Amino acid sequence: MAIQLEGNSLLYTVTTLTCLGFLLIGFDNGLMGGFINGKAFTETFGIDLNTNYGTNIIALIVSIYEIGCFIGAVTTSFIGEKLGRRRSVLIGVIIMIVGAILQATAYQVAHMIVGRIVSGIGMGFINSTVPVMQAEFSPKATRGRYSDNGRSSSYIWRVPTILQCVFLIPMIFIIWVIPETPRWLAARDRNEEALEVLTRLNKGKMSQEEIQSIHTDIVRTVAIEKSIGAGSWSDLLKNDSIQSRRRFLIACGIQAFQQLGGINALVYYSGTLFHESLGFDANLSGLMSGFLNTWFFLASFIPWFLIDRVGRRPLLLSMISVMAAVMAVQTGLVYQTQNNTSIAPMLFIFQGAFTIGFQATVWVYPSEILPLRLRQRGSSISTACNWILNFVIVYITPPAIKNIRWRTYIIFAVLNAAWVPIIEGFEEGFDAAMNEKAVEYRTDMIEKV
Repeated sequence: MAIQLEGNSLLYTVTTLTCLGFLLIGFDNGLMGGFINGKAFTETFGIDLNTNYGTNIIALIVSIYEIGCFIGAVTTSFIGEKLGRRRSVLIGVIIMIVGAILQATAYQVAHMIVGRIVSGIGMGFINSTVPVMQAEFSPKATRGRYSDNGRSSSYIWRVPTILQCVFLIPMIFIIWVIPETPRWLAARDRNEEALEVLTRLNKGKMSQEEIQSIHTDIVRTVAIEKSIGAGSWSDLLKNDSIQSRRRFLIACGIQAFQQLGGINALVYYSGTLFHESLGFDANLSGLMSGFLNTWFFLASFIPWFLIDRVGRRPLLLSMISVMAAVMAVQTGLVYQTQNNTSIAPMLFIFQGAFTIGFQATVWVYPSEILPLRLRQRGSSISTACNWILNFVIVYITPPAIKNIRWRTYIIFAVLNAAWVPIIEGFEEGFDAAMNEKAVEYRTDMIEKV
């Protein structure tokens, strides 16, 4: 490798790759939410939003991306461990570039749908891999628009669509300069390379003896895992001494909670919500949607300062309680009030609560609690759960808003409230606690061996 990054430079580069991967999700969310109701987009594809057919087509175009993500995540669960972290991300980036080109050149609904699926498959690869990569490089690290102006030119939505490549192309260069993770190398008996990466990663921060100790621990753990066999699909559901099944279900559950709480109903269809539920005109709805997505971006920095100080579980519990309360208040406001301007702040509060409580935690937590030998498969399947439920929510939201209107918010309020007692039973996900359990597990296995 021509460039040899070391110490914090290497760690920050890996973190940048992870951030770019997740920025792509937010970019797509804000992108579609900003122009799907716009004149330029609907005229290009001949969609009439005043008909049920038009509403369903919009829902399909937006939500089919999640099906692609689901396919990509499931595929990664089968081949990701063999490919390695770098190649898995690289494949995802290349697929997403192809998908972005397909979307930006679309003139037919079918063409756009194919482009969305292809982009989704690439995102599934990236989204399943970068949390694992970040966790294996730095287990204790914190991970973590567009308004319609009435013009009819299709460049209004084509240019932002192809701009996804602004995030994708730098990822290719980053993949070229970072090494594989030490654990993946050790699992393939490339112990000298694993030690070299650990040395580079911790240069200036640890002594050679400390680095060697970490390396020995990784090699020993890998040896124990091999002695009991590689993690299989059935191992994810075993109620064994390290509670693999419980950890796996928690990893999937937390991904399910974030989707069923209604966040992507808000993010993808913010323009629709402002127009249909609040009665704003098209221009004001587009403007408010842009403000909401800007707030989403700004609020995403808040968890950086809280997630390690406060902890994963307290953030989840406090913010999901706020989300449930906001949805309950929103139901009453949409049903009764005539001053729709007073309703808008509820959407901003809900968005902020989700961002602080869930945005970083749902991606950090699964990689932390999953057993090491099951981390890639477990992380991929939990990500697949996220995407399939994302599809369900994104697909049903337009007809729900159109047909049951304010009652839609009741559903999300009840679901958010239901998660509180479940999350109460979760353990804190700091790697230190999980590593203590891993040490106990390794000690027990060494004695048996």
